[in-house]
Amino acid sequence: MDKKEIEQNIQKTVLKMALEPSNTEHYHDLAKFYALDNQFEKVISVYESLLEIDPKDMQALINLGSLWFFSKEYKKAIKYFNEAMIVNPSNYLVYYNLGNTYADMKNFSKALQFYSRALDFVSDDPEIYNAIALLYHDFEDFVEAKAYYEKTLSIDPENMTALIDLGNVSYKTYDYKGALEYYKKVYKLAPENKTVVLCIANTYAVLKDKENCYKSFEEALALEGDNYKAYICYAIAKTDFKDYTDAVEYYKKAIEINPSEANAYILSGNLYSNLSMYKEAESRYREALNINKLDPSIYVLIANVFFMNHEMEKSLTAYRTAVNLRPENDEYKLVFIQVLEDYIEEIRKGDIVAEF
Repeated sequence: MDKKEIEQNIQKTVLKMALEPSNTEHYHDLAKFYALDNQFEKVISVYESLLEIDPKDMQALINLGSLWFFSKEYKKAIKYFNEAMIVNPSNYLVYYNLGNTYADMKNFSKALQFYSRALDFVSDDPEIYNAIALLYHDFEDFVEAKAYYEKTLSIDPENMTALIDLGNVSYKTYDYKGALEYYKKVYKLAPENKTVVLCIANTYAVLKDKENCYKSFEEALALEGDNYKAYICYAIAKTDFKDYTDAVEYYKKAIEINPSEANAYILSGNLYSNLSMYKEAESRYREALNINKLDPSIYVLIANVFFMNHEMEKSLTAYRTAVNLRPENDEYKLVFIQVLEDYIEEIRKGDIVAEF
């Protein structure tokens, strides 16, 4: 349905509402057409008007709660979900949505409580188990997360979300072979999924399988989609395999794709620094600094380069800038003090001459 058709349907539905102002179906239709046109403020207004006619309309209550949830207005979302729960305390979707809301609010116990309540009504819904798994995943309880992802797959063996997340959990817990198995299952289901091909490539990298790693990265680059992340990951893998010339080139390609993103500059600066190419490293870090001018961590990286190149005064200046930008950061202060003490000690020994 194109925009013109949507506008025509809106006009027709408004006319129907004028003729039958108590017919709530017209309100649902109008809300649907506004949603298709991404006019969500009007969707909310229509549902609120509908609830003045029928305060117990479950669809309106749940949809309003969902709209406020996606807008991250959690108190308003909870209000409408709670009203829906009063209207129909046996509707599992209400509890599932409340679980999602509290999960987004990082309230583990409340989220788990409502997900468990949803399971009381539908014990075989894979999405609820998947949501519980993700909740444990977010709170880094990987053992429980894995158990619930596996429960999801016992109900829906081709659930791609669970397969990918199980791969991620396995990766985080250093079970790289297990991660690869899950990623490959996703690949069989969706061979055009660029993200999962990158996951496979990265996993081959940590498994030190250079041939398959490079093959997978080349496949990822050939797929449709943004290659910024692909080039960065490929460059990191090239660095791990000591193919430094290629790594430099891939960082350059990433920068060409998105010159306003700092990450590629910083990572290529780190590569140059590790290769003791300090001037090149400083140059890359300063390009990152042009993007994020008030990022103290970049000043620390520049300070480290100066320190390793025995340019102590420049190093101290950069560390001092980082401390001034983030005075509450004790780590920056301790490093600055240590470097300053080393500098003073070298002056006392006569190894360097201070310039004033």
